[in-house]
Amino acid sequence: MLAMNKPARSLEEVARPRGRPREFDMDEALDRAIRVFCEQGYNATSIGDLIDAMGLASGSIYKAFRDKRAVFLAALDRHIVLRKEQIAAAARTSKPARERMRDVLAHFVEVSKGIEGRRGCLVVGSAVELAILDREVAARVTASLSKNEAFLADLIREGQADGSIPAGIDPEQTARVMVCLTQGLRVVGKSGRAPQDTAAAVDIAMKLLQ
Repeated sequence: MLAMNKPARSLEEVARPRGRPREFDMDEALDRAIRVFCEQGYNATSIGDLIDAMGLASGSIYKAFRDKRAVFLAALDRHIVLRKEQIAAAARTSKPARERMRDVLAHFVEVSKGIEGRRGCLVVGSAVELAILDREVAARVTASLSKNEAFLADLIREGQADGSIPAGIDPEQTARVMVCLTQGLRVVGKSGRAPQDTAAAVDIAMKLLQ
């Protein structure tokens, strides 16, 4: 958990002047902002919504951030860090790489269900709503998806090395298709139509590795 919190603490240090005492928990405030932006999107979220969700006075928000967009970028950065850690944790076992890939895919199916699924993913939401018009957001989205793709490609290579994944599989191309699949799950989950049978959904996705 400490590794997950470090990026948010550094955001706080940048946001407030040197020597200023901490007025609120930056991590907790950003986590609340993430939920609002995920549920409502950027354009539909007002500063008033953020004040209510983050439990802060408007003065505290404006002291820590320039405007709504600055809150959003900080929230997006934290969301990306947290999501990366969740994916890494799903694969952090001693199992063969093929089984670790199964666990990663199962993670994506699970987070696409229920309340979390309906809330959605901030990276996916940003790609749909903002990436065409905002180059800074687009760069963050592209970097996040590229890192996910590289992570999955490396996992495929590990599987080829330990013999659990066929050598004929193309790691890069297969990883790219899997990114499309996993991000598509988050989009479908927003509508409440994510697969309810995690094992069955993962079995179908794993056919890419046959």
